[in-house]
Order: sequence, then structure tokens, then C-alpha cells
Amino acid sequence: MSDSDARCLVEMVRDYYGTSDPIPLHAPVFKGKEKELVLDCIDSTFVSSVGAYVDRFEQAMASYTGAARAVATVNGTAALHTALLLAGVEAGDLVITQPLTFVATCNAIAYCGAEPVFVDVDRDTLGLSPGALQQWLETNAFLDRDGLCRTRDDNRRVRACIPMHTFGHPADLNGLLHVARDWNLILVEDAAESLGSLYQGRHTGTFGTLGVLSFNGNKILTTGGGGMILTDAALGARAKHLTTTAKQPHPYEYVHDEIGYNYRLPNLNAALGCAQLEQLETFVQIKRELAAAYEALFAGSALRFVKEPQDCRSNYWLNAVVCESRTHRDALLEATNRQGVMTRPIWTLMSRLNMYQSCRRGPLASAEWLEDRVVNLPSSVPAGRLP
Repeated sequence: MSDSDARCLVEMVRDYYGTSDPIPLHAPVFKGKEKELVLDCIDSTFVSSVGAYVDRFEQAMASYTGAARAVATVNGTAALHTALLLAGVEAGDLVITQPLTFVATCNAIAYCGAEPVFVDVDRDTLGLSPGALQQWLETNAFLDRDGLCRTRDDNRRVRACIPMHTFGHPADLNGLLHVARDWNLILVEDAAESLGSLYQGRHTGTFGTLGVLSFNGNKILTTGGGGMILTDAALGARAKHLTTTAKQPHPYEYVHDEIGYNYRLPNLNAALGCAQLEQLETFVQIKRELAAAYEALFAGSALRFVKEPQDCRSNYWLNAVVCESRTHRDALLEATNRQGVMTRPIWTLMSRLNMYQSCRRGPLASAEWLEDRVVNLPSSVPAGRLP
């Protein structure tokens, strides 16, 4: 990376956002009916865990994604925890995932008393590699007489597989589904970052048995904090029951038929989500235009822009470049942040964190290579570019 690369990036970002103020990595934008719907919710007095906006948000998200059922939760981690429970993950199980992800992916596995297994990613998608997944299973696992996937060394059950659609770029879902079917693994999509992203014309999060979304303040659509489970009608009904304290319907009695969770999204947050969802396609369009501008800027430079995979539509939640080395990565991070343009490195690999250092893993060459080189760029939707 040359000094001119950093200088051109800073100039382009400042020109795009039209400000000399510090530029964040990803900030929310509220230019629609957010105030109107939130105030309406307040006037209704239904600001907590029940209300018309929760139902409206769930129905609208199911319609947008094409899922049979969408169940709102208080955050994406709660959605993923619940999805794993619905997938039958139990204490002592193993769940395969990628080390290049946000910590919530692994924490949700740990909440179930299960343990993550780290398998490498593909460099082009940044998502879980079907080839690496197949290789790890062939080397370390077998199918028992009941068709359950188990480890050769200690007979642990391998119950599920969680690919993550990194920065909004869809993973190789066809390849992953093929491997998961062969090994009787339940596929749970961590689509926290990929709302608005399509794989071969179909929304991410709807290919696996379950998928999860996040509506944190830094996501393409925010409810302040929130998440969603995408699944079929039967599992959706079960998800709704578990996330609402497992309370049986009754006009006034309080009867709970199992251990449930208070993972309900407040109506107030859902009102914000309804207004944001009305603008989502515009958000995606503007973010894709920004991505095209970044791609043009870096054409012919030492920085490789991370593009959407073939036959996919990425929401480009966070734009990213791949630097030549960790030294070049650190130089870009220092130069941009010093000039008030926020950039950040990709996450530290989960396999390096203290609580997950002893977990099983396959070779992680691609994840380690990307960890040393990837830098995220400012990716907010500028309010001034909205209609």
C-alpha cells in the first residue's frame, strides 16, 4: 500500500459524505417514518413485549425474505441461541462454524453447552468453505447406525453447521447444503450481516433449516437492538413459544410449560424496524453504488476490493479491501484513522480467543491470511442521498 492509496481513499470518502467531520464506519440513518411510528407506539402505551408493531414487523420481514415464518427477538445473539436450540443442539454436542466471524456466533454455541469446531473459509466469499468442511468431516467424523454424525476419536455428536455471510456477502450455500445433507448436519445460517443479500435470487437466511438476522445499531436496518429467526411454520411457532418465556396462552393465568427465554423484541423497537424496512431496498441500492465507487477507486492498485460472489447480490453491509500484508494493513488503518476516516481490521479469529483456543479445528490458512490483510471501509448510507 502506498501513501497515495490512503490519501485517495480519504479524499474519496470525504467527497462522498460531504463533510470534514470524523466519518464513522457505519451509522444508522432515519429519514423515513421512524419518528411517526415510534410516537404512535408510545401513544398506544404498548411499548414493551407485545403490540401491533411486533406482529407487523414479523409479517413484513417474512414477506421480504420469503421465509414461511419470521420471529422477532431482542438481539441477533438471542436469535442464534434459539435457532440452535430448535436445531436440537444439546450440551456436549459439536457445532461446526468458521473462525472468521463475530464472537456472537461462537457464544451462542457455548450457551447451549456445545463446543464450536473451526473450519476454514473461502477467500472469495469470506464464508465457510464447503471443501474445507468436507475435508474435516472425512478426516474426523463418521455416520453411526442411526445416521448421526459423530467424531471418530471420542464419539461426540456433530449436530449442526453455521456459515456466516461475512459483511453481507453470501457464502457458497449450494456447496454447504450438499455437504450438510451428506453428513446429516442441520444448517443454521448466520445472516446477521446480510439482510437484503441474495444467493441465486433467493434471500440469505432461507436456505438452511433456520436463519438469523440482526438489527443492531450498525446494521443496514436497525431497531436499536434486535434480531429475527427465519424458518418454517412449525419451527417458527416453537421459536415464538420459547422466546416468550414458554407461556401457555390464557386470558389471565400464568402457566409456563418448559424453560423458556425472555427474548422478546419490544414493540417500540419493532415500530422503528417497520419504518426502516420500508426503505431497505433504497439502502441496498445506495450501498451498492458506494461499493461500485470503491471498486473503481482501487482498480489497478495494490488494494483488492472485496466483491460479491458470482450469481449473488450483496448488500455490501461493510465494504472491505484486502491489503498486500499485515504491515500494509496496519499502515492503512493508521493513516485513515489519523485523518478522521474510520477503518477497522477484520475480527481476531475466534480460534485465538482465550475461551475458544482449545476447540477443535481444521487447517485455517485462508482465515489466517485474511485476518492479516482485510480492512473495512466507511459504509454508511448518507442521509443526503435518500429521496
